[in-house]
Amino acid sequence: MRFTGTHTALITPFRDGRIDADAFKSLIERQIAGGVDGIVPVGTTGESPTLSMDEHIEVIRLAVETAAGRCLVIAGTGANATAEAIELTRAAEKAGADATLQVCPYYNKPSREGIYQHYRTIAEATGLPVMLYSVPGRAGVEIAVETAARLAADCENITAIKEAGGSVDRINQLVQALPADFGILCGDDPLTLPFIACGANGLVSVASNIVPDVMARLVRACLNGSFDEALELQKLHYPLFRALMTLDVNPVPVKTAAALLGHCTDEFRLPLVPPGAEVRQAITDALNQQNLLP
Repeated sequence: MRFTGTHTALITPFRDGRIDADAFKSLIERQIAGGVDGIVPVGTTGESPTLSMDEHIEVIRLAVETAAGRCLVIAGTGANATAEAIELTRAAEKAGADATLQVCPYYNKPSREGIYQHYRTIAEATGLPVMLYSVPGRAGVEIAVETAARLAADCENITAIKEAGGSVDRINQLVQALPADFGILCGDDPLTLPFIACGANGLVSVASNIVPDVMARLVRACLNGSFDEALELQKLHYPLFRALMTLDVNPVPVKTAAALLGHCTDEFRLPLVPPGAEVRQAITDALNQQNLLP
């Protein structure tokens, strides 16, 4: 499987301490109507560290059931313990997910060899296509370009990487090191245009929870080589992209924005909390600037 296009890193709506299945299903329907190519349940944006194992699997099941083959479901099943990642990945495969997103092991800061063995062991334990996820700001370590290339050569079902390190030059390095058919996806909405211009072929988006049609149009324009159109979209919507990524830790701004739009509650699980009044107003202002609020 070659990953291209726009894939939404879904928020996980809660209500009274439980997963709000109705809000989650409605969110997915809006993504599909907006033209995204895939959805990513229970990644960072889905507050995966605060979900129980059963809840994690239930969210993936709901995503598969709701998508019903209309878009890809790339299940976030990574963990900093290899055995836990395998357990979640096998459950996602059983639930019918199309692929798995595997975050770089966090907190324990493994060596390059440890990262390689972690991913190789997961790949050998599943038939699903595997998307690597390098996010050094969260994990404390990155997936080295050389490690990604080694995994691509040694594991036929490791077929993509989500790159969220914020470096355009790393995209150039990955393009040089990886096979031509290996998917490279941007993990930062504001960097979509430069990443694709340098050889990435898709996006895993936070902002598409709010504006799926905009993100799908932006990515399509970039992939079609229509960079003038893409630049106009980037200029118009950049303030929203930045607000959703920088006003507070992800997913606090995007879930707050979704709540302001009436799509879910602004309920988080500790240690995440709703934003203060100043940040909430800044999010409101960003939505108003885009004419998204009534």
